[in-house]
Amino acid sequence: MVELLSLVHNELKFPIDNPVLIFAILLLIILLSPILLKRFNVPSIIGWIIAGVIIGPYGLNWIDNNNAGVELFSTIGLLYIMFIVGLELDFNEFIQNRNKSLTFGFFTFILPIIIGFPICHYLLGYDVNASLLTASMFATHTLVAYPIVSRMGVARNQAVAITVGGTILTDTAVLIILALILSNSDGGLEIGFLIRLLISLAVFSVIIFMVVPKIAKWFFKRADSEKYSNFIFVLFIVFASGFLVELGGIEPIIGAFAAGLALNRLIPHSSALMNRIEFFGNALFIPIFLISVGMLVDMSIVFDGLWTMIVAVTLTIVALAGKWVAAYATQKSFQYSSVQRNIIFGLSSSHAAATLAIILVGYRAEILDEYILNGTIILILITCLIATLVTQKAAKKIARSEEDAPLTPAAMGEFAQEKILVPIANPLNIGHHIELAMLLKDKKSVNSISLLGVMVNNEEVEKNIVNFRKQLQVYISTATAAEVDVDIITTIDHNPADGIARIAKETMTDLVILGWPGKAGIWDKLLGERIEQIVKNLDKNLFVCHLEQNLITHKRIVVLSPPLAEKEDGFSLWVKKITKLSTELSIPILLLGDPQTYKVISSHKKPGNIVFKQFTDWDNPMSCGNEIKENDLIVLISAHQGYISHIPVLESLPTRLENRFPNHNKIVVYPKRNIVEELLESDDFIFTP
Repeated sequence: MVELLSLVHNELKFPIDNPVLIFAILLLIILLSPILLKRFNVPSIIGWIIAGVIIGPYGLNWIDNNNAGVELFSTIGLLYIMFIVGLELDFNEFIQNRNKSLTFGFFTFILPIIIGFPICHYLLGYDVNASLLTASMFATHTLVAYPIVSRMGVARNQAVAITVGGTILTDTAVLIILALILSNSDGGLEIGFLIRLLISLAVFSVIIFMVVPKIAKWFFKRADSEKYSNFIFVLFIVFASGFLVELGGIEPIIGAFAAGLALNRLIPHSSALMNRIEFFGNALFIPIFLISVGMLVDMSIVFDGLWTMIVAVTLTIVALAGKWVAAYATQKSFQYSSVQRNIIFGLSSSHAAATLAIILVGYRAEILDEYILNGTIILILITCLIATLVTQKAAKKIARSEEDAPLTPAAMGEFAQEKILVPIANPLNIGHHIELAMLLKDKKSVNSISLLGVMVNNEEVEKNIVNFRKQLQVYISTATAAEVDVDIITTIDHNPADGIARIAKETMTDLVILGWPGKAGIWDKLLGERIEQIVKNLDKNLFVCHLEQNLITHKRIVVLSPPLAEKEDGFSLWVKKITKLSTELSIPILLLGDPQTYKVISSHKKPGNIVFKQFTDWDNPMSCGNEIKENDLIVLISAHQGYISHIPVLESLPTRLENRFPNHNKIVVYPKRNIVEELLESDDFIFTP
């Protein structure tokens, strides 16, 4: 008993150095903080920072912030935040608003420096180098509050997109200024240093944005079934990128963000891999990073003389004021709402990693004194608290405004919500149809994606049903990892076409995703029946898909639509789904069709990433092949025979596309037909001449 007590006493010496106990304490904090603070409506981020203050070397001294394990997880967490920021960035939105990101980056960089430099130099009395370095610290910010907007589902709001873009611009500029000031303080600015820095940036950009995507695309294609390997590969890219830029004298957070941008198009937002990345980051790495930020705060310096308090309060006010003015200038420049201004301010007002790095480097180089160092620690705590509160309040308002938008069928109850059905003939050869369904699914719909098997009624029908369900379990697991509900439906019918049509009606399906005929180039048979039977019997939106290549390999979606396509009842659904697919894959759309079709699309949504080219040569429709490139996804908008947008050439066009582009992924869309009574009441022509 005495030996046991002695052993416990030795293990509980503070600071604790037992890695198992340290990790257990960190996990307990990560677990309990959100639960305890939820009652007070306080973001869990604040709880983790405060917990770090309590257990850190300046609190109860349970854990030393120099502990190798804590430092490792803290570094991983910071890089992980920047990586997820780059990964979740809506690339199309970012490209469309790159000028806005540049403008915000300019405001959030220059305005805090303009405000901060004279105050540090004239009011606090620091020299030019110290004042410029401290003022540049005001320009930095760490996206500590980003997990809030990500969790609330507003990460793709335009205000968030330009803030993210501005973050990387201003932090890069500040880190370059830091390097220049250090060079200047060492006896003069070296042109050679600046040249080396620019060369490092150029080499790094080539490797990250040209080499890494090609390697990643090759790896994901070869290891498509190895889900854990994909996750490990992504982690390797993140930290290898961070190390690579560090060799060039640049902060590793820039490398992590760039890795996120490089992999952005290859990891769809709704994929299982993306879900794993977010899960590990939000559950472990990011919380430990935030705890480590709190461990840097020394509350005792609050009582360490009046001058310390004056410096700390001045730095904090100037830092918050500079970021608010930048957010206000951005709001006025682009006519944003006050809520969007607040979310820009909330995301950009928190100072942590980059700020601390700059001040510590300046302090060690004897450019800054201990008053600036201590004042910055207080600044970090206060700005992180304010940033999380402001961001959570603004994000809630944006999320509620999206929920309060005019009702759509997807928001009017379970039976009116979207339902997707994926009939499967052979579970061993279904390509990427389930992945497509997961990407197209409306996130607001509570209905699951249904995988349908139609069995012929014979003596082995029960055995076939059991085997069918067993073979599909791997796809159920993949969908579960991506937090998408998938169920299996089996039915017995002598005619598979009739069985599909019947189940589609019984489940009130909106979209049916079918596989391409098994024998390439033959547009005759599907599931044992002529495809005409499926098309004629199914009064639903129908996507017939040839998807042999991984969807992330595409660089563009080419949509070929006939004249009057906008008149069909299923027009809005296929436009919505193709647009969603382009967003998930972060690739543009080339629409080849009639100007009136594009006009209707533009009137309902921003053209955004849709590029339109008029196509009228329906006597020779294969001339569209001149516009199709190697990595394009081909989408043909067809029509049911006898309906307004139907033209005879559409009947043979799928086969002709298959013959000319056998290795391309292809989707043939049959929009839902108008009900006869509705057609009779309209002024549109029902039948083509």
